[in-house]
Amino acid sequence: MSQVPERVFDETYDVVVVGSGGAGFATALGAVDEGLTVLILESTDKWGGSTAMSGGGMWLPDNPLMRRAGAGDSRADALTYMDATVGDEGRASSDERKAAFVDGVEDLVTTAEKHGMRFVRAPDYPDYYPELPGGKIGRAIESVPFDRRQIGAWWSSCRALMPLPLLTSDMWELERSWVTPSGFRRGAQFVGRVAGGLARGRLLVGIGAGLACSFLDAVVQKQGGHLWLEAPLEELLIDSGRVVGVRTTRAGRSVTVRARRGVMLASGGFDHNVDLRQKHHGIDGAPSGNPGNLGLPIALAHEAGAALELMDDAWWGASTAAPEGHDPSFLVGERSLPYSIIVDGRGDRFANESESYVDLGHHMLEHDKDGAYWLVADAHHARRYLRSYAMDPRVTKAMAAQGLAAKAGSIGELATAIGLDPARLVATVDRFNGQARAGIDGDFGRGNSAYDRYYSDPTVHPNPNLGPLEKGPFTAVKIVIGDLGTKGGVLTDVDGRALREDGTVLDGLYAAGNASASVMGRTYPGPGSTIGPATVFGLRAARHMARTGD
Repeated sequence: MSQVPERVFDETYDVVVVGSGGAGFATALGAVDEGLTVLILESTDKWGGSTAMSGGGMWLPDNPLMRRAGAGDSRADALTYMDATVGDEGRASSDERKAAFVDGVEDLVTTAEKHGMRFVRAPDYPDYYPELPGGKIGRAIESVPFDRRQIGAWWSSCRALMPLPLLTSDMWELERSWVTPSGFRRGAQFVGRVAGGLARGRLLVGIGAGLACSFLDAVVQKQGGHLWLEAPLEELLIDSGRVVGVRTTRAGRSVTVRARRGVMLASGGFDHNVDLRQKHHGIDGAPSGNPGNLGLPIALAHEAGAALELMDDAWWGASTAAPEGHDPSFLVGERSLPYSIIVDGRGDRFANESESYVDLGHHMLEHDKDGAYWLVADAHHARRYLRSYAMDPRVTKAMAAQGLAAKAGSIGELATAIGLDPARLVATVDRFNGQARAGIDGDFGRGNSAYDRYYSDPTVHPNPNLGPLEKGPFTAVKIVIGDLGTKGGVLTDVDGRALREDGTVLDGLYAAGNASASVMGRTYPGPGSTIGPATVFGLRAARHMARTGD
């Protein structure tokens, strides 16, 4: 960081945003809504961050779409639920911060709608602990499929993974589209959505790509916000103890940018920085987020005096092990479907496979951080369900060639193929099969929660999450501890302002999203608990910047 007088600045904006994911664009949206000038800096050649790569859902309790639909929710219920799930995990999850999140939901949704963004509810998607006090079903919202032609040439540099008009509410049905009438209907609706868009000359994209494109359209296309690609943050510029700008690189040239109202760090976490992962998590990590998430902005904020919190945690989950040259596949619904279990390196079950992914990730870390895990399934699982990790034949072939997947005619033979004790794996499967036939997982309670049953097969009885592994060929896929991003970073107040260790404000510096310590503490209350608070606190920060003056 440097003490830099005003005269050296090459460019001047009211607000400078570092990062182009949901937190960054929500900050920029708030800035343009307040009539402020805004510049977004993206360190890579692709904009959209982890948001564009994600499912695109935002967990927003007591949101306007719920009220319009008459779906009962309230501020009190939302805070009761957050108290029951998040609890008190430090300053980032204080009562004040939780209340600020809930109270900022309406402003986020109505402001986005004011600027042309359109949303739809995921009405059947439960909170991840819906049986707890205040738990609900249908708190998540997402962008309606967006016509990417509206953003012109910007599309070519969007960090989108799947340019299809998917909704998060499609996924639970599409996974079982071969076996349930509702799944078949959803598949037909999805095909109709694609065909209908093409017939009208529209190129529709959904989930995270749809949300990112909708944000860019609102901020850059319609309101004249500026976005620079390949412009990494290199330095925070300080004047009299206040962050007043940044130093970046553009087209190979060092550029200093003044930020009259503030600098927002919305740059993601440090999930792709192996050194930091080893330091804070003790593992290399198997991240599914933006490869540009290397953690430098967090380090620069800390150097400038900002406190950090939750650096030892992440948005954990289980992912398939990635063959060389490919990325891991984060498992959401596949691990919950019947006719499958997850076992450790000894061949034992250790957790409820259908529980929320962050809980499963924590259980993997606690059970055996350095050990091997395997998703074991019978022929029903492969034939009945759409599995994301098995959709690319190049990947499945590479996994088999590199010992990350195996197939065999019996459970004993499968155990031998993956290096497990055959007798132990057979005993584990036999025990599970008995519980599956009875419909009660007496060991881990799989299928007890409405969240478990969201990703299930209702044609399987007596428990839609349990199905005996008895029909060959049997398969095994290696599982690793994965994540959707790290959740530790800059400690902030209710308006996203960076705080020092003593609780005082580091003037001019803000943080939101995975660059900040999460208000969700060490848990994941519902679908979209990353993007939901990222966008709410981004907008709250912009509102605060507008109130501060120059």
